[in-house]
Amino acid sequence: MKPHRTFPRPEPRRTGNGFIIASMLLSVCILSLIKARYCTAPYGKSRESSELEITMGAIRMLAAKSGDLALKGREDGEDNRVLLEAVSREKAAMEVKKPVCIETSRRSDVCEAEGDVRVRASAQTIFVDPFLTSQEWKMKPYARKHDQPALAHVEEWTIKPFTEQEAPPSCTENYTVPAVVFSVGGYTGNLFHDFTDVIVPLFITSSRFHGEVQFVIADAKPWWLTKFSLLLKQLSKYEIIDADNDQDAVRCFPRVIAGLDFHKELGVDPAKAPSGYSMTDFKEMLRRAYGLERTRAEPSGDRWDVRRKPRLLIISRRSSRVFLNERGMSDMAMSLGFDVRIADPDVTTDLGKFARLVNSADVMIGVYGAGLTNIVFLPAGAVFIQVVPMGNLEWLARDTFEKPSPDMQIKYMDYRIQADESTLSDQYRKDHPVFTDPQSIHKKGWSELSRVYLENQDVKPHLGRLRITLLEALKFLPHGRKTTTQ
Repeated sequence: MKPHRTFPRPEPRRTGNGFIIASMLLSVCILSLIKARYCTAPYGKSRESSELEITMGAIRMLAAKSGDLALKGREDGEDNRVLLEAVSREKAAMEVKKPVCIETSRRSDVCEAEGDVRVRASAQTIFVDPFLTSQEWKMKPYARKHDQPALAHVEEWTIKPFTEQEAPPSCTENYTVPAVVFSVGGYTGNLFHDFTDVIVPLFITSSRFHGEVQFVIADAKPWWLTKFSLLLKQLSKYEIIDADNDQDAVRCFPRVIAGLDFHKELGVDPAKAPSGYSMTDFKEMLRRAYGLERTRAEPSGDRWDVRRKPRLLIISRRSSRVFLNERGMSDMAMSLGFDVRIADPDVTTDLGKFARLVNSADVMIGVYGAGLTNIVFLPAGAVFIQVVPMGNLEWLARDTFEKPSPDMQIKYMDYRIQADESTLSDQYRKDHPVFTDPQSIHKKGWSELSRVYLENQDVKPHLGRLRITLLEALKFLPHGRKTTTQ
């Protein structure tokens, strides 16, 4: 008798997960069409992000109800394979998400968001898509983050996600270009801080956009905006938005950067710059802004032009660290063959005119101070001589002006004031710690250091010593190779 053979009864195909996935995707498509037709949002990218998150949310709910996906994947075949791939994609997307705000250097925090970003400048608030972050951030958009005296003059901004309980504010104006939000509070008004805290970091942050960027400026001073208007126009093609006078406007952007990236004092690090820009590119921007003619410190081709002589520019000061023998310095320099100019810039000086004067110089000399920031306008190959007041201030002179000089293609030299060249000799005995132990003054803090060595010191360089320094400077110039030193 033949054995009775039994065959496994075919198990009905499990369609549960596949049916659920298909139903959810169909629902998402219908909801997306309704949203696109009847709901307003300033940018399509934000809608796509929202729809992706809805789909991912649906998959997460399904995954939670499905138990062990790996096991069910073996049982249900193709349906669960699709589910696993979708969950894997969601996980990968979550892993590449970046924080909204990061510390880009020891001096600067920068917050950046893309998608549906709404700026209510009058309230110092930036609203972002909740899928970017669930965290609320607070920051001050000025590149001196640990300097409390500076930050006392900078308003705090809040970056916050939309919430279900609180609808995002309606857009009063939509933009297709990104925005950069920054402050011109802090120490602005001092030329050094104008450049190292704002102008150079703004170049680093915004030059990649080639003018297609909107500036939203906080803590704005009308005179400051006027003074630097030509530079600002080099970096943005659009009228500035004054955050403090923007009333209740809600401006919607596809991308917002709050805060400026800082690299180093008066400097750009090409390895960190978004488009590999350097200080050479920064100086080229200055030349375009102010119509600076000279790219290099070379004599004019016109034999009758006075600029065939090397030009020495003496940066004069009116109060503190004044050259007491300025006329004698000028006469001595002219005897060496220099065409000498003396200039005294201040906060009211027309920056364009002064930039062109500096650009005409081959050698620039001045005592440590904000006026030396004008080295940014010197042509490549020029010589810069920093007169360092007495008081062990070499570190200060080095960090502020010596280190930035090579990246500007400027030859740096210094002239260090001695006790008998300083008016401190008239104020203190020779055995006073001001002379014998300057570090004891430094240890008392910046206020005391500044009071003693910066605010109450004038200088009178020895003309013989200074003559040697100027002769050395001539050796670095093409003019100097033909100038007599007799």
